[in-house]
Amino acid sequence: MNSVLHIVLGLILICCGGKSVKIEHQETSTPPSHTLWNTLVQQYVDEDGNVDYGGLQKEVSRLDAYLGELSTNPPATSWSKNEKLAYYINLYNAGTVKLIVDHYPVESIKDIPNRWDKEWIKVGSDVLSLNDIEHKILRKMNEARIHFAINCASYSCPKLLNSAFTAENMEGQLHQAALDFINDPKRNQFEGNTAYLSKIFKWYKGDFTENRSLREYIDPYVDRSLPEDVKIEYLEYDWSLNDAR
Repeated sequence: MNSVLHIVLGLILICCGGKSVKIEHQETSTPPSHTLWNTLVQQYVDEDGNVDYGGLQKEVSRLDAYLGELSTNPPATSWSKNEKLAYYINLYNAGTVKLIVDHYPVESIKDIPNRWDKEWIKVGSDVLSLNDIEHKILRKMNEARIHFAINCASYSCPKLLNSAFTAENMEGQLHQAALDFINDPKRNQFEGNTAYLSKIFKWYKGDFTENRSLREYIDPYVDRSLPEDVKIEYLEYDWSLNDAR
């Protein structure tokens, strides 16, 4: 089988750190429904993104069922970009919640060994880690707003949305996620000539500044335009669990 046919069959690989990750599988398939995830987060995540992990422990079979549904319906080459974004954003968030539920009670995701590097999330024939999904797939999709959509189960993270991301609503959901995060005074603060920003903007600065400055990226989302000479400082990151309290 020649290389062109391999591509047509959709085994497109991203190679990073010595490991290949398939991001597309069979040529045609129907994207899975995210209804089950939507139901779970509506029931166990409040408007501020706080999670009732104790309640979700009692529903772990439904969470497992959703992850299983994603596992057996991996993205195909025929899917749109928004369908792939919805799949991997929801997969990342559901995987993070599953990780916490399996170790609950825990004070922080950072108390869980190998939390982001352990390979346990099945996508078709692949077994991925949370880092694989974030860095080798989502960050390569040329959509910086994914950093406001995926949640790391901590208070300083962007809030976990209490509805599933969907292809049909992707643009509106990503825009709202960015707007909410940037204007949340617990995560970003703007005072005079200084912007006190989340460290997400420091850690992933290159994703936000590929064709502009960080100020230019943030400015459209805030009510008061940032001064040209804005000074940027970064807030301490609170890794405590985003548990409903």
